[in-house]
Amino acid sequence: MAVSSCSFTLSPRAFNPYSSFECRPDPDFSSAPIGDKPRLASSRRVTASSLYAGGISSRGLSSLIFRFPPNFVRQLSIKARRNCSNIGVAQIVAASWSNGSAPDSPFLAAAASAQAAAAAVTATVTNDGAAVEGCIDNGSVQIGGSDNSTTKFLSSDGSITVHAGERLGRGIVTDAITTPVVNTSAYFFKKTQELIDFKEKRHQSFEYGRYGNPTTVVAEEKISALEGAESTLIMASGMCASTVMLMTLVPAGGHMVTTTDCYRKTRMFIENFLPKMGISVTVIDPADVDGLEAALNKNKVSGIESGCLVSLFFTESPTNPFLRCVDIERVSKLCHSKGALVCIDGTFATPLNQKALALGADLVLHSATKFIGGHNDVLAGCISGPEKLITEIRTLHHVLGGTLNPNAAYLIIRGMKTLHLRVQQQNSTALRMAKVLEAHPRVRRVYYPGLPSHPEHEIAKQQMTGFGGVVSFEVDGDLTTTIKFVDALKIPYIAPSFGGCESIVDQPAIMSYWQQLNICIKRNETVIDPNMHYKLSTNCHLMLLHRDLSQAERRKYGIEDNLVRFSFGVEDFEDLKADVLQALETI
Repeated sequence: MAVSSCSFTLSPRAFNPYSSFECRPDPDFSSAPIGDKPRLASSRRVTASSLYAGGISSRGLSSLIFRFPPNFVRQLSIKARRNCSNIGVAQIVAASWSNGSAPDSPFLAAAASAQAAAAAVTATVTNDGAAVEGCIDNGSVQIGGSDNSTTKFLSSDGSITVHAGERLGRGIVTDAITTPVVNTSAYFFKKTQELIDFKEKRHQSFEYGRYGNPTTVVAEEKISALEGAESTLIMASGMCASTVMLMTLVPAGGHMVTTTDCYRKTRMFIENFLPKMGISVTVIDPADVDGLEAALNKNKVSGIESGCLVSLFFTESPTNPFLRCVDIERVSKLCHSKGALVCIDGTFATPLNQKALALGADLVLHSATKFIGGHNDVLAGCISGPEKLITEIRTLHHVLGGTLNPNAAYLIIRGMKTLHLRVQQQNSTALRMAKVLEAHPRVRRVYYPGLPSHPEHEIAKQQMTGFGGVVSFEVDGDLTTTIKFVDALKIPYIAPSFGGCESIVDQPAIMSYWQQLNICIKRNETVIDPNMHYKLSTNCHLMLLHRDLSQAERRKYGIEDNLVRFSFGVEDFEDLKADVLQALETI
């Protein structure tokens, strides 16, 4: 294994044990602001080929590899644990020697004597014309944030998704292009005094895995740069982000406002769990600004102009599954005038199509599982906004848990690098397919904000640059007809998510509003559910589906048996069009 951070001067014929030896040290994050990151010194790497070219025998090379200074094994394990990805070839960075016992060979003496010089080394290498600062060795790479100002030269969201949080500003010291995965559950302190300094805020550290991770910080800063936010908190799922945010910002005994059309699990938490904390809720139509104002005025504390029981207006925009759009700028001004905060769940829009914070919202939330991750292989959620609000949410998050695994954070980082390419394709395909579906005789109605027929089309045009990759529509038929259409599709998967490279289709009446039960029946008995269109029989057990809500209750939320939600992936438009048309021909 070659140590990439060290450089040697080799003679033409043999290795000189007294030759110049440099070792790239760890950065000092204990005193510098998070944004002021030292950068790496460049060094020529020692490889097997270069040593053999210089006349080194295989015996000499083995000696070079294995004759490390005392304490190297411990140092190596520390660096590997902090800085190496476990999903590829480990890249060892920043190996600094200890001040232990005296070296017992000329080679070790040369290595040990280089430590003092390495600690003060100043790099002269430039990166794209920018000077790079030197590294100071304090033996810690526990924490370090990137400075979003270093990506101000990037003029487009596409470039930001690739480079923000990484290019010229990454808290992990490595010369790898990709961000390493730092797998650790805790961070150590060299001495008790360093721990005391940390407790008294003179030293920076994540301290424990639930409180932060260098890989996760890169994902957070990439999202912050894209949203134009001061801070971002990334968590284990979108629902985790939603619930922690609600419990933080809506006090016990308080009041909040939300909209009728939303993700069902979010509605369940708001309607079933928040009341246990004494929190009441007003539910309005997404377009009902007058209803929002009435709720704000009704719940205002009598006689106290500065007090307001309504502390939060939380809504999706576009909403799930009907893609309703809220006038973010208008509702933000209204809520702020009454002392309430505004949080927008922009999962269906993505940060590329809609900038909720720029439109006036206080917070923007995403299920990063969807478009941001984009590959149907990771669960994550994030919330972005002012440092003050995110810090409040982060405090509760540290108590409750729901921490994102660093391997998952790496998948989010990787997924975001193609976000702009994927979303462009999905925007285009969805809009074109929405027009095809709207003109088809076997489709009753199409819900897509890019269509003039959508009730909030004008609002969407004003606040969105693209209309997203999801189209909802109603097939001209009943439950059985719709099932036949869905089952006839060949490209999309029947699954409960959206936003990935692969197209996904689901029937909300079944996917989100039906529940499975196990009941025991007599052998060879046939059972027909009166609420279903299937005749089911079995030898011993029947897996019986029944509606979680009655049809009347589902209709209150607009969920009909013939509703289909189609998330278009990055497949070719003509292939998707042909597949949808052939499936419609079967009904």
